[in-house]
Amino acid sequence: MTEGASVFVFGASGHAKVVIDAIERAGLRCVAFVCDDGREKQGTQLMGYPVGGREELLARRSVTSAGVVGIGDNAARMSIAQWLLENDCALIQVIHPSANIGREVTIEDGTVVMAGCVINTGTRVGRNVIVNTAATVDHDCDVGDGVHVGPGAHICGHVTIGARTLVGAGTTVIPSVRIGSGAIIGAGSTVLTDIPDGARAGGTPCRVLA
Repeated sequence: MTEGASVFVFGASGHAKVVIDAIERAGLRCVAFVCDDGREKQGTQLMGYPVGGREELLARRSVTSAGVVGIGDNAARMSIAQWLLENDCALIQVIHPSANIGREVTIEDGTVVMAGCVINTGTRVGRNVIVNTAATVDHDCDVGDGVHVGPGAHICGHVTIGARTLVGAGTTVIPSVRIGSGAIIGAGSTVLTDIPDGARAGGTPCRVLA
């Protein structure tokens, strides 16, 4: 993707607005249009950009064939990302210019890193991840595909987070903990021990609720 290339954003709600703002502030690409499945949104505008549907996105692939999914829900974001790849659309990274990314950090395609985030050295962040506003991910972590690290969450070093897990806003995870895939960690939790796959957990200390 060359500097200044046009891209799309899939999603026309609040999270997409923050993604668009990050793209604009980074200044490396131009937003061409927004796509959304909601019929009531199609034909409108979001932050000055026209909103269309999937048919329009496919029709414009020759001009704008790369973009990012601006949807907060993990399952929906991953489903749409897969559909885009199956239809020959590339996924881009979006990194807000105020984010602090350390050396030897790997960030995969489709991932969005919002304003004020810190990702420290040796960490891998998978595909279609959200590292939301002012969240921090310390050294040598492994963040799986489709994870959402909520605003203001703090992930200490050597933590592993499985695919499609939600780490709620303001949560703290101590070093070397493993959080399984498909888990939901409630906002404001303090995670002191491993959390299994698919668990709903919360509290201080964080405990499995279901």
